[in-house]
Formats: sequence, C-alpha cells, structure tokens
Amino acid sequence: MERRIGFVGVILESRDSVDTVNHVLSEHADLILARMGLPCRDKGISVITLVVEATTDELGMLTGRLGKIQGVSVKSALAKCEKQLKGEG
Repeated sequence: MERRIGFVGVILESRDSVDTVNHVLSEHADLILARMGLPCRDKGISVITLVVEATTDELGMLTGRLGKIQGVSVKSALAKCEKQLKGEG
C-alpha cells in the first residue's frame, strides 16, 4: 500500500484529554512529519494540526484511536497522488 502525504485536524474540547491525545500521537510519531498546536483559551478548546505521511490503514488507526477519546474531534485527508515518499523505490 502506498504512503501519501496528508493532514489530521484534532480539536480538544477539554484539557482532560490532553495527556491521552499526546500519548496516542507519540505512539504514531513515525507517521508525523509536522505538528502545530494552538490553544484557544477564550473558547476553551485547543487545536492540533498534523502533517502526516501514511497509508490509509495507518491513518485510519491513528484517527480511530484519537476519535475514541472523550472530548476529541478528528478530521483527516490524504492527497490523491501516490508519489513515492521517504526513499521508496
């Protein structure tokens, strides 16, 4: 299965879920190329944006685990092109 570039948007509605989210992200660190976090204190939420390089199965595992965490919303997408990445081929 081809690896593709994509993104994951994570919205945390509660600070109670931060440790669990960080734990899941660290377990999938090999997929993450970049990470940016933005606390929106006035709205009581935090937003994490990830740039990933993954297969659809790998991305599904990551987003599935994140989506099961209480107070977390996740959206993701992979680019349609299937160019070879990370020295493949």
